[in-house]
Amino acid sequence: MVKVTENDGEPGKEMAGFLIKYHLSQLRSVILASDPRLHYPLHVDFAKLMDDNPQLAHHIFSQPTEYLPLIDESAIWAQKVIFEDFKKMENASVKTHVHIRINVCGSPLECPETFPSIGRVRVKHRGILLTLKGTVIRSGAIKMIEGEKIYECRVCKLRFKVHPEVETRFTITRPSFCPSQNCESMRFQVVEDKQICHDYQEIKIQESTQVLGVGAIPRSVPVILKDDLVDMVKAGDDVIVTGVLTAKWSSDMKDVRCDLDPVLIANYVRRMNELKSDIHIADDVIMKFKQFWSDFKDTPLKGRNAILRGICPQIFGLFTVKLAVALTLIGGVQHVDASGTKVRGESHLLLVGDPGTGKSQFLKFAAKLSNRSVITTGLGSTSAGLTVTAVKDGGEWMLEAGALVLADGGLCCIDEFDSMREHDRATIHEAMEQQTISVAKAGLVTTLSSKAIVFGATNPKGQYDPDQSLSVNTALSGPLLSRFDIVLVLLDTKNPQWDAVVSSHILSETEQPKINHDENLSDIWSLTMIRR
Repeated sequence: MVKVTENDGEPGKEMAGFLIKYHLSQLRSVILASDPRLHYPLHVDFAKLMDDNPQLAHHIFSQPTEYLPLIDESAIWAQKVIFEDFKKMENASVKTHVHIRINVCGSPLECPETFPSIGRVRVKHRGILLTLKGTVIRSGAIKMIEGEKIYECRVCKLRFKVHPEVETRFTITRPSFCPSQNCESMRFQVVEDKQICHDYQEIKIQESTQVLGVGAIPRSVPVILKDDLVDMVKAGDDVIVTGVLTAKWSSDMKDVRCDLDPVLIANYVRRMNELKSDIHIADDVIMKFKQFWSDFKDTPLKGRNAILRGICPQIFGLFTVKLAVALTLIGGVQHVDASGTKVRGESHLLLVGDPGTGKSQFLKFAAKLSNRSVITTGLGSTSAGLTVTAVKDGGEWMLEAGALVLADGGLCCIDEFDSMREHDRATIHEAMEQQTISVAKAGLVTTLSSKAIVFGATNPKGQYDPDQSLSVNTALSGPLLSRFDIVLVLLDTKNPQWDAVVSSHILSETEQPKINHDENLSDIWSLTMIRR
């Protein structure tokens, strides 16, 4: 139970002054918006707030539960201050549902203490403004919850607000006593016409598997989205979420211990998918690129070979395979013709070869090279694990993203492709060609985006016979093989001279490298440089 006073207080006035000073254009667009019932965001940079008012910024960071509602009220007060200038314009009105969204990008809050990985979230992070980064693996339905109830004391006629508690799954408990000092009444009545409701959605984000070590299980945390934040993200999106960490009781089930589960109440959500084109490359790196190509201006193929030497350097030769891997990761451009038909820009690569020809090494290196990748094996993958799984949580069905959805905009590596069951292989046909995944499970009918490059590796069925077709040698169906743009066959030719050369290359890896011009080129194109 919370007693709310009408006094904005000094922090609210300071925040209103900050909004008028730096965010006048946002306030103007909110005032001139047509629908007063909608919820409107006001995006504020925490770094700019720290420069202007360090004390207020510290209070928002250390006590967000108390100060975030206060600065939301300051946005209403700021609108009232500047409303005189817009009074004569059409649809101009002061909007009461305005929320301040704190963007911590570029501020000191990006340190590991306040921006930890999801697996390192602890009790010490509770109650502060916390930022987490992850991939959305589950997206719940949009619901409506009661935001607050106003009760009236039957004796002293005092009206006060009661807010729902996250710990009790947003239920509003009836007050047991009157907040007035001189009243001891225990009888209250609800003011029916003052009911306030909010849009509500629950998602789950999981930390990226690329930053985890071998054997580490990726951790996840549920995130609560309200009002204007709902329906902003979907399964498979990379997001950065800023909010307040709290806890709620797990759903009570028979013979299961009831625990407090951590949950993040979001204040600001940023989709990382939109930032892929905004990758910052340092000036010295750009100069290195320009210098490199100016050196090979007359012999560009030699420069290309120098780059290819940096791809999977532990494998000797196989320049054709390395070139295919590089071109597949670079990808193409999606083409849309006049009728609206889309031709995908992503290429798919399949390596067919005998054991010991380096197929898995190429897969793992490609996964390292891609900014977003998921690697799996055919034997440990099902159709649901590759596409979408329907899970039941709290009596409600939700869709949980599989490997191809999580690899949207990146790379999906599938090793031991021949070990997959025929039924499971058929599920990726749509994802490879149409780049979507259509599901109809548990009453949930939807289509998810899956613009992923598929990189597969498979062994031939027995000894590879050059006289037979590829479909016979691999036991893969024709429709599936036709979706791979590049299919390379790697055979162990059992040539003693070639084996001697490869053995010498493996042994020379441990020796001190010779210093010459070619080695210097190989040093320039390291894994980090190729990723850029």
